[in-house]
Amino acid sequence: MKAKDVKQMTDDQLHDKLIELKKEQFNLRFQSATGSVENSARVRQVRRGVARIKTMQTERASQAQAK
Repeated sequence: MKAKDVKQMTDDQLHDKLIELKKEQFNLRFQSATGSVENSARVRQVRRGVARIKTMQTERASQAQAK
């Protein structure tokens, strides 16, 4: 997920995508603990995706307060 894609999403889409990524992150943590994770790089990608979405939500919230 690229930052450009995140900027184009609506607030509802961001919320839905965040929930989806959090579930995937939870599943990847369990797979990592049992040693059955297929793509270890995916853990990093998901973590960064969550951070991008949270950053965008924070920026939008601060912009809304400034108005």
